[in-house]
Amino acid sequence: MKDFFANSTKCLLIHPQFSPYSSLNYDDVCKIVGAKYPVPPLGLLTVAALLPQDWNFKLIDINVEPLLDSHLEWADIICTGGMLSQQRGILSIIDKAHHHGKKVVIGGPEPTCQPQHYQKADYLVLDEGENSIPLFLKALQNGEEHGEYRSLKLADMTEAVVPRFDLIKLDDYLMMAIQFSRGCPYNCEFCNVIELFGRESRTKSPKHILKELETLYDLGYRGHIFFVDDNFLSHGIRVEKLLLVMSEWSKEKKYPFFFAAEASINLANKDRFLELMRDIDFRYISIGIETPDDKVLKMAQKQQNVNKPIVEIMKKIYSYGILVDSCLIIGFDHETDMTADLIIKCIQDSGIPMAMVGTLFALPNTQLAQRLQKEGRLFKPDTTIGDSQTEIDQMSSGLNFETSRPRKEILNDYIKILDALYSPVNYFQRLTLVGLLLKRQIKHRPTFRAALKRAPVFFKICRHLGFQKKTGFLFWKTFVIILITNPKALEAVLSLSAMYIHFSRHSQFIINLTRNKMNALDCDTS
Repeated sequence: MKDFFANSTKCLLIHPQFSPYSSLNYDDVCKIVGAKYPVPPLGLLTVAALLPQDWNFKLIDINVEPLLDSHLEWADIICTGGMLSQQRGILSIIDKAHHHGKKVVIGGPEPTCQPQHYQKADYLVLDEGENSIPLFLKALQNGEEHGEYRSLKLADMTEAVVPRFDLIKLDDYLMMAIQFSRGCPYNCEFCNVIELFGRESRTKSPKHILKELETLYDLGYRGHIFFVDDNFLSHGIRVEKLLLVMSEWSKEKKYPFFFAAEASINLANKDRFLELMRDIDFRYISIGIETPDDKVLKMAQKQQNVNKPIVEIMKKIYSYGILVDSCLIIGFDHETDMTADLIIKCIQDSGIPMAMVGTLFALPNTQLAQRLQKEGRLFKPDTTIGDSQTEIDQMSSGLNFETSRPRKEILNDYIKILDALYSPVNYFQRLTLVGLLLKRQIKHRPTFRAALKRAPVFFKICRHLGFQKKTGFLFWKTFVIILITNPKALEAVLSLSAMYIHFSRHSQFIINLTRNKMNALDCDTS
């Protein structure tokens, strides 16, 4: 076995491809603005920073460039991993690595949840890398050829490393990603975040986040940065300290970045946070609404959303210049034949253009999966991806259990929701509403070079939407209304117009898949 510590080891990090049919893979929109993919693989960039820094690293993100035989031949050791939707890609990389006679290391959320599917890898480095990678390196130094290394101890985020952003081409991505915290204090039955990272919110120090921002700044990056935390605002005192130091730093650097994050709906109760976020130029927040039905929310243990006036909350957040996108789910127990209409009305009245709706999926190890298994309703305790073209994410392969109301009824409601939300009339109606309500106070301004690169983007959007029969009138009507009444929101409205290109195509793909499932149900019962 090669001595990986004698000379400069060549370590190849490979990020498996996400399906082009995934709801989060809007590469068609990325291409319009000159990028190749939405976000870089932050997990692998962090892994590279945790491995010996005298190693020679190369990162291949298959979402932006092909994996070649020459890459595999170059490597001494290969690291990969990812999410459930990347399962087939991870397994394929293991096979390719072994075909080239290379040792392969696997990690990330999917192998941690289901290590039984990845036993043919040489090394499984599970749980949080800050604790398990040192165990792996010690074993590697001792000459171990195979092993599984895990630590149930939660990582100390105050000792975090700076991800190796230098390993990627920054221009390949629509935005950069950084992480402030892990863990979530809530107890949603269907969520696997608390199973992976616990309910204690652990954060990096504000000083460390500035170091990551400085790193990106020094590499020449300017623009959009997304906090990937599952609940960015879960630790109030530390978040306020972070936002204060970010405000000072951003002002000193003349606002090189604008920001996005994920948060819970009770953000609307935190005026101080909203003020600070506006001052730093936070432009986007993702909020898990899941369902507007309080009874269903209680049963799903999403108590933080119960009795919340969603429409008023969205309008308040818009008043601070922050756009909201949301996730919703259909297929919960205790839904009724009114569920679809409630969801459609909630989204339309809230003016949320980007509303991603999926069918409920019992992820491995979640409280939901455990409950359904006890009730004899879970189809199987683990999850394998059989067809990467149709089993992609919860939008295409949910309901992996016996549903409490007729399956066909849920699927029919799902089609009804997607058809309503992404009809051109309804989408641009929501876009007009949010454009009127959004009180943007833009701080970040693109550089002259970036502005020149963006100049053709408007004409590309016009070509895709403004001169098409289904969208032309609606696009120009929205454009003119916002130009006249709220021009500061025009850039946001154009960006969301571009996103319709993705959502229109993707929703139709999911509708067709869902209809096929309904036809299959008819065949089974005939």
